[in-house]
Amino acid sequence: MDTKITSIFILSIIFQIMSEHISILLYIKNMLADLIYINGIIATELINVTENTATIRRGEEFLNKTSCPTEHHELNKKVIEILKKYQRKPEDTSVLANHVLKHLE
Repeated sequence: MDTKITSIFILSIIFQIMSEHISILLYIKNMLADLIYINGIIATELINVTENTATIRRGEEFLNKTSCPTEHHELNKKVIEILKKYQRKPEDTSVLANHVLKHLE
């Protein structure tokens, strides 16, 4: 009987430790998802700032002669794909996707 009680006690301690570890891992996972989202915002806005700076410096006609707008469009789409892969809910990325893709029209 003592062996059963000891086993149950040990198992309860193991489950408690596992529960704490799972909570920490979920917290870290959510934090990383938030950081990826913030980096996605920074990346897409930085692409727009770079394009706007080039337009101001060299003119819109010059920019339209280059492949930059097409490449920026592809880069922004790739950033949105990465964000969608790591976010908890699809609506987490919908606002940014709509905002970024609106700039690309």
